[in-house]
Amino acid sequence: MKKIQYLFVLLISFLSCNTETPTQFSEEVLNDVFITLDGDSIVFKDILENHKNQDLVIDIWASWCGDCIEGLPKLKALQNEYTDVTYIFLSLDRTEKAWKNGVKKYKIDGQHYFMKSGWNGAFGNFVDLDWIPRYMVVDKTGTIKLFEATKADDKRIKENL
Repeated sequence: MKKIQYLFVLLISFLSCNTETPTQFSEEVLNDVFITLDGDSIVFKDILENHKNQDLVIDIWASWCGDCIEGLPKLKALQNEYTDVTYIFLSLDRTEKAWKNGVKKYKIDGQHYFMKSGWNGAFGNFVDLDWIPRYMVVDKTGTIKLFEATKADDKRIKENL
């Protein structure tokens, strides 16, 4: 009987968890600070505002990340196929210098920002960041259409563009 009660409590706990993926960025994320290639600070809501009425692919990456670099050819193929989409790259490099060198070395075309708050900042916590690369799709209205993909050729990316 105790096993049944335990299973019942476990099932209720599981069902009561919020497992919905967000469709909007939280206020905390919107106010998270990033760094531009020019060295200026910018909050995430201004990044989104600068690309209002555009479909976005957000790529969270780092130049030290083997899987990120391995996925670049697939990402560049996506960019060639979907030329009307804006590609935003959020770097988790350890330093701004490494990030800028990585952008240049790998010839990554898009809008680039350094995640000043890192893995455990507002943005990283919001997306429950535990692996990179990480891809998201945001539509023209600012709605998160795809919350999580870890491969640039994930079919869900194209389905949401």
